[in-house]
Amino acid sequence: MKPNLHYPVCRFALLILLASVLLSCSGKKETASVILLGKEWQIKSSLKTEKGGEELSAAGVEEPGWYRAEVPSTVFGSLVKNGIYGDVFFGKNLEKADPNDFKSSWWYRKSFRINNDGASNWLLEFDGIIYRANIWLNGSRIASSDTLAGPFRQFSFNVTGLIRKDGENYLAVEVFPPAAGDLTVGFVDWNPEAPDRGMGLWREVRLRSTGVVSLKYPFVLTRLDTATLKHAELTVTCEATNNGSRKTTGYAEVSIGDGIRLKQKVKLEPGEKKLVTFKPDDYPALKLENPRVWWTHDLGSPELYDLEVRFTNSGAISDKAATHFGIRDISWYTYPKYGREHKGYRLNGRKILVKGGGWVDQLFLMPDSLKLERQIAYVKHMNMNAIRPEGFWGNNHDMYDICDREGILIMTGWSCQWEWPEYCGKEECDELYGCIQTPEEIELISRSWRDMIKWLRNHPSIFMWMTGSDMLPLPELEKKYIAILAEDDPSRPMVTSASMRKSTISGWSGMKMEGPYEYVPPVYWYIDTIFGGAYGFNTETGPGAQVPPVESMREMIPAELLWPINDTWEYHCGRHAFNTLDRYNTAMNERFGKPSSLEEYCTKAQMLNYESVRPMFEAFQVNRYDATGIIQWMLNSSWPKLIWQLYGFDLLPNGAFYGTRKALQPLQAIYDYGKNEIVVTNSSPVRHDNLMLRIKVFNLNMKELLSREISFGLAGDDKKAIFRLPDQIKGLDPTYFLDLRIVGVDGENLAINQYLLTQTKHEFDWGRTYFVHTPTRKHQNLRQINGLPDVKLESKLIFTPEDDKMQIIIEVENHSGNLAHSVELMLLEAGTGHFVAPVYLDDNYFSLLPGERRVIKGYCYLDDLNDTKLKLKVSGLNIK
Repeated sequence: MKPNLHYPVCRFALLILLASVLLSCSGKKETASVILLGKEWQIKSSLKTEKGGEELSAAGVEEPGWYRAEVPSTVFGSLVKNGIYGDVFFGKNLEKADPNDFKSSWWYRKSFRINNDGASNWLLEFDGIIYRANIWLNGSRIASSDTLAGPFRQFSFNVTGLIRKDGENYLAVEVFPPAAGDLTVGFVDWNPEAPDRGMGLWREVRLRSTGVVSLKYPFVLTRLDTATLKHAELTVTCEATNNGSRKTTGYAEVSIGDGIRLKQKVKLEPGEKKLVTFKPDDYPALKLENPRVWWTHDLGSPELYDLEVRFTNSGAISDKAATHFGIRDISWYTYPKYGREHKGYRLNGRKILVKGGGWVDQLFLMPDSLKLERQIAYVKHMNMNAIRPEGFWGNNHDMYDICDREGILIMTGWSCQWEWPEYCGKEECDELYGCIQTPEEIELISRSWRDMIKWLRNHPSIFMWMTGSDMLPLPELEKKYIAILAEDDPSRPMVTSASMRKSTISGWSGMKMEGPYEYVPPVYWYIDTIFGGAYGFNTETGPGAQVPPVESMREMIPAELLWPINDTWEYHCGRHAFNTLDRYNTAMNERFGKPSSLEEYCTKAQMLNYESVRPMFEAFQVNRYDATGIIQWMLNSSWPKLIWQLYGFDLLPNGAFYGTRKALQPLQAIYDYGKNEIVVTNSSPVRHDNLMLRIKVFNLNMKELLSREISFGLAGDDKKAIFRLPDQIKGLDPTYFLDLRIVGVDGENLAINQYLLTQTKHEFDWGRTYFVHTPTRKHQNLRQINGLPDVKLESKLIFTPEDDKMQIIIEVENHSGNLAHSVELMLLEAGTGHFVAPVYLDDNYFSLLPGERRVIKGYCYLDDLNDTKLKLKVSGLNIK
């Protein structure tokens, strides 16, 4: 993907949209407008200037040493974009940045002109600052760092008396870094920490103009009849504030789509803020018949409605507020399993299996809406339906808007950054309640909670609010959370912890977080009934490292340090217990044989990635609804790394990506490692009849030892075990190959799933299990694969531009009499030889039987290509 160093396209589009409110279709005069203050900022260390806020927020400041910046941004991220530190993602270059440069405050400075001199009221809004700030406008301080603190607080200042309608306005913001113990954004043990710890204006800054009455926080509370899905009731609310010194009377007007128009007379005292409410009993138009219902992409269409609220008085439009919303119902239920109480979730009355990955923002918290689009497309492509952004709520609404539109669920909530002393920066924290302890901290976080709820609550993609990750909130804080949701968002559940914890207020969380986070073999997910196995709702888990293909490695690590494995590799792992590949490498060496080169290592890494992740998701599919949720730790990466990722920071998928896609294919045949059974599953709502399952077992020399054909059908959201492999198969080698194919009535392969299996057994050391993983006494041995004969495949690439995409067809054929194992298809730009990413192939890292021909389709985006002529690299375990 081309590097995107420009301001996000979605934000620019929004700016144009909001500016257009000056043009009224109703013919009424409008005083509402929005200026998004995103471009043409400057930043400078406070140590490099003697000027203070009064001078810096005035005209005539001309001194060298200021760097260009945009907002949202962080200080360090802006300096990286200015080229100050070179490629900080390569090797150990990040270490060259001196954290001492960021222990003092930094200044953000910008000038701007207003575009609506007919307005009578001006509001300056900050959506997020890390960590504290002094704010000055036109020589006057409007906020002080002793009260303006916390990355999730949102602030609005009435600056009507300071705005210059003619000429330039000057804004200066002095930002301060988080101190030890501050409740800030962090990356826990996932990767290195940025030297500025995220200091900056990390969310949007805007100037709003209105008439005397301003509007904020429009909200639609939806109630859906889940028995029929044919009836829904809407309640619309919006905050109206009289910013003037006199009483005022006007009308709140609501528009929903093209068909609903409502009007209500509103009286406001001077300075009064009132919640204007439109209830369905008072406004029958809010009782909808046959509503368009929001579904996740795997169950239906994610239907959305548009809402606009206006306030008019004296024949003019004083202000507007707009949003979109979805009509859907989220509910939860509990069930017992293995001696504990677990939670499951229903969407619109239907049980769902939540299938997702842990989301992380870019290391420097810099927005990139195009990359967001590509990544959510990846989520859909892998047949997932959810993401969990632990502690990262985004720079703006872009991620939520995309997930709303694409039908992806979001588990939004706080991070364990505040729950452990080594991350929070405190000497000690409570073992049950974490680091939020003092009345001041409780007040800060409860206010932050309210700000985030009101900011995001219209997004139908958000299906739960999570108040904790590893631990619980203090009882007094939990009570505040509950009260805030009762008032501001009673539409979705609150979860007290991502781990299995019991609150004195609300009881068991019903979620589990017992790991693993490091390598476990495929059978683990089927046989474990105590820790991370396929039961309950596992909020974060996975088989550990996911080393990327060799093409990514070469762009991450200097050539002289690529082989053998060294501490530069470890620098691109996690922190603390996760700063090594030792467990991953041991599993690779014991299962597949020790690699002797970087290329062999990366090839076997993709095999291990695929083989490790696929059974995890498959086991949860097979065990639904004893299993109700699985979040792979993690989905993406905040910077180039070797662990916890289904695709890299460069957006190149690894073997785990396609293992996930294969496991979560709606119609699939799955091998149950625990019971030695074949399970057919249909996770879609569509019934499938007249299907046939073809089962074949081969030795690695391709001698066929078992062949079965079984007819079956599956209702929507159905699964069943239809065959058990014999305990003994005559002539079976220690390592063998299982080929499963679901065939339709026309003989077409509707699903192919293939397994490299072994008769050797994995021996667990269950008694030494801890949160990282269950240690191994003895690994399985599949090293017979190293004797596979070399195979040369015939391939053909067809690529055709179509609209905004490059459509791809790959034909690959095995003319030999041998198995071609773990075939990797890598698309390259013909001119540069650089890999193409993101890329959306139907399949990859598959095997070809003797004489088999496979056609793989896919696409990439034309905007992501530097060269529209492509070529194909085909490789694999035994591919010449």
